[in-house]
Formats: sequence, structure tokens, C-alpha cells
Amino acid sequence: MTKRTTTTTVTFRKAFVLTGFNESFPAGDHVVETDEESVEGLSFLAFQRVLTLLHVRRNNAPAMTVSVDPADLDAALKRDRACCPDSDNTSNKDNP
Repeated sequence: MTKRTTTTTVTFRKAFVLTGFNESFPAGDHVVETDEESVEGLSFLAFQRVLTLLHVRRNNAPAMTVSVDPADLDAALKRDRACCPDSDNTSNKDNP
């Protein structure tokens, strides 16, 4: 079984909330790591997402890493874009 990790950076223009968390997360750049495993038994190469981690940078507090639902993260990014439409919100600058 092949495993791979993709690292991206997401940018929030304002504080945001994610389902299942009692606190809001600060605006700014945050690193997202997505772990995927290959799907066995297919005639072509395919990967299935198995874990998505959000590395949250916080002012005046230690950074923290949380496991997130990718759909919840996408929804938070869409809400942020609706507020601030001139932002791109994602980049692959961490992945050469």
C-alpha cells in the first residue's frame, strides 16, 4: 500500500469556526497536511484520503494541530471568500 502526504497552506482573512470545535481559529496562514493511501485492487492508481490535519498558528498561545473534516475546512474557506472575495485562500507554495 502506497501512502502520500500533501502539504498546502490556506489563508483566512478573518477568524473562522469549524464543526466540532468550541473555539474559533485565528485569521492568517495555516498549514494543512492531507494523508492518502492507495486503493488496492484497481486497474489504475487511485488514492483515498485518510487524514487531514490543520496546523493552527495562534497569537500568544502555542501552535496546535487538529484533525479536521475536509468538507468542514472547505466550507470555512468558502465563507471566508464570501466575506473577502479578493483572496485566493490556498496555495501549494509548501509543496515544490
